Amino acid sequence: MLSKTIVRRHRQNLRKKEDNFRFFKHISAHSYRMSFFISIFVKILHCTMSLQVINLTKKFGEQTALNNINITIDKNEIIGLLGPNGAGKSTLMKSIVGALKIDEGEIIFNGKNITEHEIESKKNIGFLPENNPLYLEMYVKEYLQFVANIHKISEARVDEVIELVGITPEKSKKIGQLSKGYKQRVGLAQAIIHQPDLLILDEPTNGLDPNQILEIRNVVKEIGKEKTVLLSTHIMQEVEALCTRVILIHQGNIIQDSNINDFKGKFESLEDAFASYTQVEKI
Repeated sequence: MLSKTIVRRHRQNLRKKEDNFRFFKHISAHSYRMSFFISIFVKILHCTMSLQVINLTKKFGEQTALNNINITIDKNEIIGLLGPNGAGKSTLMKSIVGALKIDEGEIIFNGKNITEHEIESKKNIGFLPENNPLYLEMYVKEYLQFVANIHKISEARVDEVIELVGITPEKSKKIGQLSKGYKQRVGLAQAIIHQPDLLILDEPTNGLDPNQILEIRNVVKEIGKEKTVLLSTHIMQEVEALCTRVILIHQGNIIQDSNINDFKGKFESLEDAFASYTQVEKI
């Protein structure tokens, strides 16, 4: 009789342990699913970069290059940065990437002040300057691998970018042997190799032939589907082909910031609109 009681209690204990196991297994699975969906939600929240330029002023001696500039970008798009020579476009771009010291105002990138978080900001910004500085004695793939190593990126990404910008046939050549078009592609490759949230291009098609211009535009258009691109150019056809928004700088001031249709407005062409907005009154 005693042995039967012991066996019955033992079985009851086993059933309780099994019930507890199933309960905690259910809770663990539920917690895992919740953690998974929370992580996905966080990624969605952070998939779009944000940039705020607030009251930015930059002077070179007595000359004011940028005068109280305010810009907000909060979605992925290709933005045309327009203006006559000397308007302040390059100065603005170099300020955003941290290449120039800010005199007044601040720049907030992905919620952080770029002056206080300089390295972290640069990790998420790609920049192709107008003069496209490259190491001419390095081979194409060698140079891009060098850039990838700085960003701690795998060689697989190097091969991926080489194919994306269309320089596979040239990857074993020295950069100094390349045509200007291919050098621009190498410059573009180094700007996007770390998959930045914001890509800044200062006249990327300047001096290229029509075929090279179309090829670079196609690459930029593909990038613009997933990233934000700030593009400086004097070519209005390029703006129409690529951009959804236009920011016009003149004499260090923003005089237009609108979608491309509003910018064009009553004018027959973007060239006419540009000329009217930037016309200097005769004294």
